[in-house]
Amino acid sequence: MDTSSQVRAYIASLPDTKARELKLIHDSILCASPDSPLDFFDGTADGKVVSNPTIGYGRYTIHYANGSTKEAPRVGLSANATGISVYIMGLSDKAFLLKTYGPTLGKAKITGYCIRFKSLQEIDRSVLLGAINDALKLT
Repeated sequence: MDTSSQVRAYIASLPDTKARELKLIHDSILCASPDSPLDFFDGTADGKVVSNPTIGYGRYTIHYANGSTKEAPRVGLSANATGISVYIMGLSDKAFLLKTYGPTLGKAKITGYCIRFKSLQEIDRSVLLGAINDALKLT
């Protein structure tokens, strides 16, 4: 199954409201960044569940202390038990998301790399999409 089909199947497997919201964000990302690489991680490793399934967009290079590197998605989108998480990876300033988008985003929990919210109704969608688009420009 190709990546786009995996993403569609994942979104379709979610409860209706969460599926609609995830699809809206996903479609907005694809519209704003149509050439951005698309990935899908089903949440399993070695046959065991290790995380929620995640849709990935863009690329950045992880540099490890031992000198090795790995390519990974710049942005991740995932449904969780209480809502939706958007992961923005590779930021050197762990306060950047909170300082830059926190004051105008709405009701969301923001960490050094994650924006988590219950529903799109509780946040300013344009601010969220701005954060995602800004991250993808770093790719």
